[in-house]
Amino acid sequence: MGYSSLVEVYKALESTSKRLEKTEIISEFLKKTNKEEIKTIIYLLEGRVFPEYDERKIGFSTRLMIKAISTASGKSVKEIEASLNKLGDLGLIAEEVLKTKVQFTLTKKSLGINNVFSNIQKLSTLEGQGTISKKTALVIELLTHSSPEESKYIVKTILEKLRIGIAKGIVRDAIAKAYSLDPKEIEKVADITGDYGEVAELAISNNLKEVKLSPNKPLNSMLAIVAKNVNETFEALGKPAQFEYKIDGFRLQAQKSKSIRLYTRRMENVTRQFPEIVEYLNKYVSAHDFILDAEAVAFDQKTGRHKSFQTVSQRIKRKYNIEEMAKKFPVELNIFDIMYYNGKSVVDKPLKERRKILESIVKQKKRKIVLTEKLVTLNPKEAGKFFKRSINEGYEGIMAKNLNSSYKPGRYVNGWMKIKKILDPLDLVITKSEFGEGKRAGWLTSYTVACKDKNKLLELGKVSTGVKEKTAGLTYNELTKLLKPLILEKKGKEVIVEPKIIIEVAYEEIQESQKYSSGYGLRFPRVLRLRMNEKTIKDIDDITKVIKVYNSQKGKK
Repeated sequence: MGYSSLVEVYKALESTSKRLEKTEIISEFLKKTNKEEIKTIIYLLEGRVFPEYDERKIGFSTRLMIKAISTASGKSVKEIEASLNKLGDLGLIAEEVLKTKVQFTLTKKSLGINNVFSNIQKLSTLEGQGTISKKTALVIELLTHSSPEESKYIVKTILEKLRIGIAKGIVRDAIAKAYSLDPKEIEKVADITGDYGEVAELAISNNLKEVKLSPNKPLNSMLAIVAKNVNETFEALGKPAQFEYKIDGFRLQAQKSKSIRLYTRRMENVTRQFPEIVEYLNKYVSAHDFILDAEAVAFDQKTGRHKSFQTVSQRIKRKYNIEEMAKKFPVELNIFDIMYYNGKSVVDKPLKERRKILESIVKQKKRKIVLTEKLVTLNPKEAGKFFKRSINEGYEGIMAKNLNSSYKPGRYVNGWMKIKKILDPLDLVITKSEFGEGKRAGWLTSYTVACKDKNKLLELGKVSTGVKEKTAGLTYNELTKLLKPLILEKKGKEVIVEPKIIIEVAYEEIQESQKYSSGYGLRFPRVLRLRMNEKTIKDIDDITKVIKVYNSQKGKK
């Protein structure tokens, strides 16, 4: 199939924001796709060339793409950079400059989908001397032989910024509609395989029922919905319920078949980064094979207290000096569920049985490998005390679980709920901002916020969530209009602004961070509202409050 056929689909998808129309467009295209290309098509529609759990990365930077577009179009690098500051999207720029390119090829050939796909995949395999030149040459080859419209989407795919409004739910429904299948069945298989490309391949051959859970690739993790209080969890889950400490580490899926592999919630393989966890699992878990759900959490070697996610996150991306990092930031594995055990899936067994399996196979060693602390009760007061104890001991809150619930990969369901301490929002001032890309080009869409320390401003992080594109509430357009007259300096896409725009910011947690001048950072911040009509810069929150909130999270006063 020609790549131009897929480009027509991209264009149709960009022309509508309606979910049903997008589903219809994709399903009709899938009906025309053969089995050999179906997986490739799904990947390209999702804007990628590898399964999510695949360790390979395209690894092509914006800087290299500017050079590639320059060579393919004949425009100078400075001209491309100037256009980037205006449009904010290298895909649009490639389309624009290649319409009037100075250099023309004598033997232009039409691009096939497989040709585009394989060339982009090759970018991840090149290494050694001359790698950058080889990678750039591959991209130039694609751009040279592509039409301006094709080049737009090739660039976006390579930079992993396709952004055509395709959520997983749309892909699921499109596959189901194309092959007259139940969307729930499609989703169930996708949660097990972690790959809609594979699901589509199975669906076109009517082989979905052949898929079985096995410890050979990561599956999607079960997710919890938020509860306001203990009483709400009992109403939703029934009595008695199981409560567990909510650990502030990072979600880790541990699998064992011939060897042990460790995956993050995003299906990233981090086995190499945590050799001690591999050792603990081999030594203290008595099972031939398994899939475990757990939380890896850093701890203070002197006090034994758990430390924040920010601490252990330093190890996730680490590729070098791994042993040194393991000594500097040791972790404890807190196991709370099991999905596969000795050759059989146990996701359909009730939680109370899965917990019994864990208790029978895990030999607990404090500061190495343990089961999450639990409480089974039907008494709201007892559950409330458990929540308070978790906060006092420095945890995020508690999890509440239905004792008879099955494990549902990838689902936010009433089987699991979470209760977290509600933290006071902060009134902060915007000091910097960045222009967006794609459909957000021209708007300032990311905001660096700061608190005060006497006469100084100390940065606490970046926030963009909570601001809307067009719907009711505070919009990017509104904030952009307020910020543009305050711009003091421009650095590429980033601008430094006069600190006058005050916003109220909510967040899940305050963490220590060397990235920002305050020494702290906001985890999962979101904009609640503008406060500039009510408060001046003198009224924003100070570092003392930030530290107070930080200490309260850790059970300190």
